[in-house]
Amino acid sequence: MPDTTDAEGLTVGQVSARLDVTVRALHHWDEIGLARPSLRTPAGYRLYTAPDLERLHRIVVYRELGLGLDKIRAVLDDSATDVPAALRAQRAQITARIDRLRQLGAGLDRMIDAHEHGLLLTIEQQAAIFGPGWNPDGPVEARRRYGDTTQWRQYAERSASRTPEEWQAVADDTARLERALGEAMDAGVTPGSPEANHLVERHREVFASYFPLSRQMQVCLGRMYESDPGFAAHHDAIRPGLATWFRQLVDAAARAHGIDPATATWDEDR
Repeated sequence: MPDTTDAEGLTVGQVSARLDVTVRALHHWDEIGLARPSLRTPAGYRLYTAPDLERLHRIVVYRELGLGLDKIRAVLDDSATDVPAALRAQRAQITARIDRLRQLGAGLDRMIDAHEHGLLLTIEQQAAIFGPGWNPDGPVEARRRYGDTTQWRQYAERSASRTPEEWQAVADDTARLERALGEAMDAGVTPGSPEANHLVERHREVFASYFPLSRQMQVCLGRMYESDPGFAAHHDAIRPGLATWFRQLVDAAARAHGIDPATATWDEDR
């Protein structure tokens, strides 16, 4: 299409450049009768007159305000249309959208913080929820050791939306489980028994507050409870020897499900 100017109008290309509107949009508005060029050249090319250009300016303004084409047509052509009311309705929609975007932005900020720091609680909240023995540097160390794993991502996703009250519930569930483990050890519960297997399943359920725990992963975790000085000290403070006893419970439960604890790996599927 030539980009020439008739004495009485502007070509589609010229209008497109002047209004920063695509030629495709101009053709569409022409086809639906929203903004038709008033003239044609002898060769049949569309030409927009000054009144056409004024209408297009108005269409562009209303489109930038977010009005749909049907609503724009009503504003321009229907004398019964209450334009201020239509604009107020559009403003209400935009305000709601802005509020939603702000909420999304806040959610993204929390997700970023959770991926970078793990626990979105103040030091005071951590101490109140997890007790005086809680190490506030624990999440930092966990991020350093496990930050590139799927499980850290799953933990961060849960942490991002968890309130202090929900963390308190997690801490309470963990405390109840640890008390039950201590009482079961005192009662002489043996690995492989129904009572022991129930406790192993309960451990998986409680631990799922952080990330899903497969049986193979639980075997690896049981080893860490026994071998890591920090975890071993925590469990043995509940009952001396608890870390080793619980690892034996986990191993026996794993064998019952066809898993050899000696060869178990951090497998998310079993």
